[in-house]
Amino acid sequence: MEQSYHKRYIARRRARFKGCNGQQVNIPYGSILEAQDGFLLWKGQPLCVDTSQNAHEFFSQDDDGQGQERGQLVAAILARLETPPNAGEKCRTELQARWDKVWADPLSQKYKRPEHEDFWIWSHDFYDAPVVDLRHIAALVGAKVKG
Repeated sequence: MEQSYHKRYIARRRARFKGCNGQQVNIPYGSILEAQDGFLLWKGQPLCVDTSQNAHEFFSQDDDGQGQERGQLVAAILARLETPPNAGEKCRTELQARWDKVWADPLSQKYKRPEHEDFWIWSHDFYDAPVVDLRHIAALVGAKVKG
């Protein structure tokens, strides 16, 4: 299992889920969490593993103070590369063109999980990536970040 070495995370959106202790949490947008021994901590208690889907979905590392922007960029990139329900042929063609750019981009390649050769899964490093890299990927796919 990959382990992150970041110490501070920020809730990039409201987080509602059951923590690793089985308790339901409701963490407001913008809340600061600490990380220790591979876990995100909320109110001093382990919440989830820092490489988990919950960590990726709701929190961004904020050691550099850019966690909110990092989270916005990650969300915008993922949304831009997602197939909308009931997507028509034109939409699918445009989506494939965006994915083709990602596949061809050397910077994006470093954030692809290598064990999947024929389809793309973002690695944990994507979610912790430097903001400058995420800005590049966002521009590549035409993702817009709300100002």
